[in-house]
Amino acid sequence: MQGTLFVTLRLADSIPKSTVRYYKAKRDWLKDQLRRVERICAEAQSAEHASWLTQLEQLNHEWFLKCEDILHREAVGPTWMRDGRVADKVAENLHTLDGDAYRLDAFSVMSNHVHTVFRPLVSSELMEEILRSWDDSLARIPALSKIMHTVKGRSARECNLILGRAGSFWEHESFDHVIRNGKFDKTIRYVLNNPVKIRVVRNWEDYRWNHCRKELIERFRMPRLDNKCPTCFSLSSRLARLNVRR
Repeated sequence: MQGTLFVTLRLADSIPKSTVRYYKAKRDWLKDQLRRVERICAEAQSAEHASWLTQLEQLNHEWFLKCEDILHREAVGPTWMRDGRVADKVAENLHTLDGDAYRLDAFSVMSNHVHTVFRPLVSSELMEEILRSWDDSLARIPALSKIMHTVKGRSARECNLILGRAGSFWEHESFDHVIRNGKFDKTIRYVLNNPVKIRVVRNWEDYRWNHCRKELIERFRMPRLDNKCPTCFSLSSRLARLNVRR
């Protein structure tokens, strides 16, 4: 599964700008330290380089968790993908490039963000570049930038048309992360269980805007729980949470 990416897209203005500025400043400072070490150290894998790289990875993880908390609480900004027509259009666009630009393993379309897991279909040389990159430098690799531009650009136009609006739909920055060895299954489960985590559904397969590559479905299938269990969600409460417009 080497070279598989975990990518999170979020709607424009869905995170407070002050929060974005704070984490960006911290990240830029750590990246400057990494570049400084790379300039003065002939050995890229020096202890100091490894220390700064670890701190950058920890900050990226902290930033991701912070964003997830804000997004799941729908604390700020639009929730356009509560509209089922918009969510359908986003899902459709993710499927469009499957088998052409990437192998699509999974996605989950939430009210204000999308998690997706895919493996770019690129040359072995480009794959090596992807594996060597810092997580937040992946967007500067032209082939990956083209993939994201295609997915976000087309879906933004079509979703804005549905909503009868103009302007930015997606936030320019996305969270891009190379899935490390041994973390593939954990990442797929995280993506598929996003709607379960916020109690929209009890089983990820019941969520209309989840996708799992057919070869993986049995691997990640959850056992069905007794519908008489008192903690089960009623259909009406699930629809209320989804706010689906049919």
